[in-house]
This record gives sequence, structure tokens and C-alpha cells, in this order.
Amino acid sequence: MTALVHAPAFGLALTLLAYLGAGELHRRLGRPAVLAPVLVATVVVAVALEVLGIGYREYLASVSVLTLLLGPATVALALPLLREGRALLVARSAVLVTLLVTGLVSVGVTVGALEVLGVADDLVRTALPRSVTTPVALTLADTIGAVATLTVVLTLVSGVLGAVVGPALLSLVRVRDPRARGFAIGLTSHGIGTSRALAESEVAGGWSSAAMVLNALVMTAALPLVARSFGG
Repeated sequence: MTALVHAPAFGLALTLLAYLGAGELHRRLGRPAVLAPVLVATVVVAVALEVLGIGYREYLASVSVLTLLLGPATVALALPLLREGRALLVARSAVLVTLLVTGLVSVGVTVGALEVLGVADDLVRTALPRSVTTPVALTLADTIGAVATLTVVLTLVSGVLGAVVGPALLSLVRVRDPRARGFAIGLTSHGIGTSRALAESEVAGGWSSAAMVLNALVMTAALPLVARSFGG
């Protein structure tokens, strides 16, 4: 049993099985946002590693192929821009203003709240990429000197909260346009929210994907500059 647990491919098999199982559970239960496959699989893998006594470094080495695939996955995020490119150009003024305002609010709220709480600079840097999709957040974490593992956790929490609360909040304030709904969800809850937007409609999902990509581009340029104020 010990040999199996510490086999080179065990971490990879565990991750894939956890994600596939979480995906099936998500489908069978009607796709509730709170049970997003990424979140459930993360919890399952974390518990399994703890119970089986597998160190994080050992696990990371066994899933190195998945880490390598984050690069192509990031590039693939540009596809929604091609699909929604014409519509985005038509609404470019609104899109640019929304990106600017959302970025300022996101960074301002994050930094302001943590500064009031007296959090150390390294944790402020770690929280900055929380509204960016995970592959980009990992890259940004390395760039600005953040704690990558904690950045991923904060990103997942932001995604789940946005996917759970976002659609209901938009309905409460009577935002009906699928483009506006999708764009708002994609900006605030990236990949997890985009899967939720796709459940509403293809238009909402497409605009959510585009928002996720555009936000990632803006934050990739802006966050390293912000992080310099906190020793990054």
C-alpha cells in the first residue's frame, strides 16, 4: 500500500479521479455553484494527502504534467475573444469603462480591507490576484512574490462566492441582458463563474469568458505595479 501511495503517478491519478467524480456529482445534483468540481476536487485531494501522509512537494512532482498544461490552457482562454470579438468591438466603450472600474474596485477593496486589518505586505501581495483566473493567478503570484498556494485558495473562494451570489444579485437589481450578466460574472468569478454563466445561456457564457480573458490581461499589466508598493 505504501509503495502504491508513493508511486510517481499516484498524485496524478488521485487528482483526475477526484475531478471526474466531482464533475459527476455536480451534474447529478443540478450543477449547484457551491459544489463546483474544482472546489470539491481540491478539498478531496487535500484530505487524501493529509490522511495518506503525502507531502505537498511529492504531490506537486507527481502532477507536474498538469502544471505544464496550464500554459496551453492560458492560451486557450483567448478563444472567446475570437468568438465574441465583433460584439465586444461594438460595445467597446462600455467594456473598457467596466474593466477600468471593476479593476479599481477589486484592487481598492482588497488592499483597503487588508491594510485596515494590519495584514503583512506579503499577504497583501498574495491576495491581489484573487479575481484572476487560476492559471494567470499562478503566474502573477510568481511575478509579484506572492504565496502561490494561498493565492489559488483565494482565487477558488472568490470564484465560488461570485458564482453563488452573482447571478442572484444581478437578478435582484434587474440586470436581464445576458451580455451584461455574463460580463459581470466573468469579471468577478472567472472560470467557476463562467461555467455558471454557461448554464444560463451561450451568450452569457461567451461574454463571461471574454470578460475573464480581458480582466486577466489588464491585471497582468496592473498588479505587478501595485505590488511594488508592498515590496513585490
